Amino acid sequence: MTDIKAVIFDMDGVIIDTEPLLAKYWQQAAREFGFPMEYEHALQLRSCSEKYASPYLKKTFGESFDYRTVRARRKELMNEDIEKNGIVKKKGIDEALDYLDSTDLIKAVATATDLERAEKYLKLIGLYRRFDVICCGSMVKNGKPDPDIYFLAAEKIGVPPDCCIAVEDSPNGIKSAYSAGMHPVMIPDLTQPDEELSKLLFKKLSSLSELPDILY
Repeated sequence: MTDIKAVIFDMDGVIIDTEPLLAKYWQQAAREFGFPMEYEHALQLRSCSEKYASPYLKKTFGESFDYRTVRARRKELMNEDIEKNGIVKKKGIDEALDYLDSTDLIKAVATATDLERAEKYLKLIGLYRRFDVICCGSMVKNGKPDPDIYFLAAEKIGVPPDCCIAVEDSPNGIKSAYSAGMHPVMIPDLTQPDEELSKLLFKKLSSLSELPDILY
C-alpha cells in the first residue's frame, strides 16, 4: 500500500453520534407531509446528496415528494433536539485524534453536512480545532456517493488520494471515498456492509479505538 499521509473522517456516524437522529427526524418530517417513510428508507439517505436522494424519494413516494421542504423540516427537528440534548461524540474519537497528533499524519473532515452546521457541531464537542481541513457537501457540485468531496479534501491538504485513508460509516460514504481512489475504512454504525460493499473496503473496524492499529 502507498504510504499513508492523511486520515479523512466523515462526521455524522463517525465523529458524532447523529445518524440515529437523522433517521428519526427524516421519518418524522416526511410523515408530517403525508409520506410514510420507514427506517429502511431513512437509512438510504445517509451521506446522500440531493442529486441522488431526491430521485430516490420521488421514486419511492411519488413525484409530489418535495425533498428540500422535507429536508428543511428535518433540519428544524434535529436542531431542536440538539439544542435541548446536545451532541454525543462517538466512542474513541478523542483517543484516535490524540494518536494522530503524535504522528505526521494530516487530519481532515469530509462531511455531507453544510459548513455552518459542521462547524457548530464540531465546536459543541470541542473538536473543531483538532482538524487541519474541513470539507462539506455544500462546497462541491456533486455530493456523496460521488467522489468530489474527497477530491476536494485531497486538494486542500495537498496529498494524493491514494495516500489517504477515509473513515466512513455508511455505504454512500464508502463509495465516495473508493471512487476518489482513497483507502476506505468502514466503522459500521447503523448497518453492516453487504458482500458488494465489503469488496470496496481497505479495512473494517469495530470502533475508532482500532484505527491506530492499521496505521503502524
